[in-house]
Amino acid sequence: MSRPAPLIPVSLRVPAALLLAGALALTACDGGVHGTPGARGLRDPYFPKMGNGGYDVTHYDLDLAYDPDAGKLSGTATLTARATQDLTAFDLDLDGLDVEKVTVGAHPARWNRAGQELTVRPHDDLDEGRVFRVTVVYSGTPKTITDPDGSQEGWLPTEDGAVALGEPTGSMAWFPGNHHPSDKASYDLTVTVPESLQAVSNGELTASRTGGGRTTSHWHTAEPMASYLATLAIGHYDIHRTTTADGLPVYTAVDPAEADASRKVLARIPAVMAWSEDTFGPYPFSSTGAIVDREGDAEYALETQNRPFFPGAPDTETLVHELAHQWYGDSVTPRTWRDMWLNEGFATYAEWLWAEDHGGDSAQKTFDDLYSHGEDDYEDLWDFPPGKPSGAAHLSDSPVYQRGAMVLHKIRQQLGDTAFRALLRDWPTTHRHGTADTEDFTSYVEDLAPDEDFGPIWEEWLYGEGKPDQP
Repeated sequence: MSRPAPLIPVSLRVPAALLLAGALALTACDGGVHGTPGARGLRDPYFPKMGNGGYDVTHYDLDLAYDPDAGKLSGTATLTARATQDLTAFDLDLDGLDVEKVTVGAHPARWNRAGQELTVRPHDDLDEGRVFRVTVVYSGTPKTITDPDGSQEGWLPTEDGAVALGEPTGSMAWFPGNHHPSDKASYDLTVTVPESLQAVSNGELTASRTGGGRTTSHWHTAEPMASYLATLAIGHYDIHRTTTADGLPVYTAVDPAEADASRKVLARIPAVMAWSEDTFGPYPFSSTGAIVDREGDAEYALETQNRPFFPGAPDTETLVHELAHQWYGDSVTPRTWRDMWLNEGFATYAEWLWAEDHGGDSAQKTFDDLYSHGEDDYEDLWDFPPGKPSGAAHLSDSPVYQRGAMVLHKIRQQLGDTAFRALLRDWPTTHRHGTADTEDFTSYVEDLAPDEDFGPIWEEWLYGEGKPDQP
C-alpha cells in the first residue's frame, strides 16, 4: 500500500440543515463536475457488493463506547484514504447502525443509506491522488450477521459483553469502511466499557485509564490489516503478558471459565511460534497471543491478527492452524474470497507439518489417508476444486481446507523437500503485508522450478472437478 501524500483540507463549512440532504438519493455534483462516483462494490466473485471503488484506505481511527446492558454501541470512525480516481462521491460499507453525521475533511458532507452502502458526497470533488479524511458518527444496536453458510459473525453479544468477528463480511456491522480483503490499512481503536470489563483488540495496548465507572483502552495496529481480521472482545478476561525466547510479546486474554482448560495449550504458544518461524520465516507482526472466550459464545476459531480468537479452550492443532494464518492469510491476504484456499490450505498443511515434526503421522500418510478414505470424514471433500469454490456458502468447506492442503503436498512431491521448505518461507516473505491471488501463487511456484511441469497439479488438484484419478 502506497504512502499517503500530505493531508489536504477539504471544502468549507455548510449549514447544518444541509445534512438533511443525506436522506436524498445522490446525483451528479453541481457545475464543474470532472469525476464520477466510486463503484459500490469491487465485484468480488462471491461477495460482489463488498468493498468500494475509487479510493484506498490507509488508516482507520475508531473511537467506540459500548454499553453491554443496553446492547448499544456508539462510535466515531475516521478513515484516512487516497482517491484512486477523480471522485464526486464514494461509498462505505456499513450494515445497520444509525448514522448521525458525516464529514469529509473538517466539514459536513451529504450522505445517504441504501442497504449496506453509505454513500458520501463531499462538498468538493476529490482529485485522483488526493488524500482525504472521512469521519462518520454513528450509534445503535450492532447486528449479528448470518453468513451464507449459516454461521454467525459481525457483533456477537456474549454473557458478559460482546465479541466482534469479521470473516468474511462481519466488520461492516460495527464500523464503516472499505470491507474487502484487497484494501488493508493500519488501525487505532479506542474503546470505552464499564470498568468491571476488559476490552481486547488487535495490535498493542498503548494506553488504559479508568474513571467515572468506565475504562478506556487504546489499541494500535501498525502493520496493514484487512478489516475482516479486526476484532474487539469485551468481557471478563484473565490477562497474561509474557514473551517468547527471542523477546516477542505474548498477550493472552482468557475468559475465567476457560482458564483451567486453556492453560496447558496456551503455554505452548512460545514453542509453536519458534517452530512456525523456523518453518515459515520471520514473524510478520509485533506481538502474538490469543483471545479465548467462553465456549458457546461463538461457533468457530478465527485468525484475528496478532491474537487469534477461540470459542473455548483450543487444542494444539487448532492453535497451530490459527498461528500459521498470521503468515498465510493475515500478512499475505487473499486478493478476493475466491483465493481463500491460499489461507486455509496453508494453515491446514501447517497442522500436517506440525504432526510430522512432533512424532505424529507424516504429511504423506495424512495425504494418502485423505485420498483413500477422506470422504468418510469429509463427505464433501471432492465436491468442488479448492481454486474455484462452488459458492459463498462453501468457502469454509473441506475442499478449501483439506484438498487445499493436498494441493500443497502435490507441490512438495514435485519440488522435493528442500525446495518446498524454501517455498514455505519465501512466499510469505516476498508478499509480506500484501495481497495475492491464486495466479500469483501458481506463477511463483512455476518460477521456482521452470523446468518442472506443474500443469497436471493445477488441472487435476487445484481446478479439477471430482477426485483425481491418481494420488
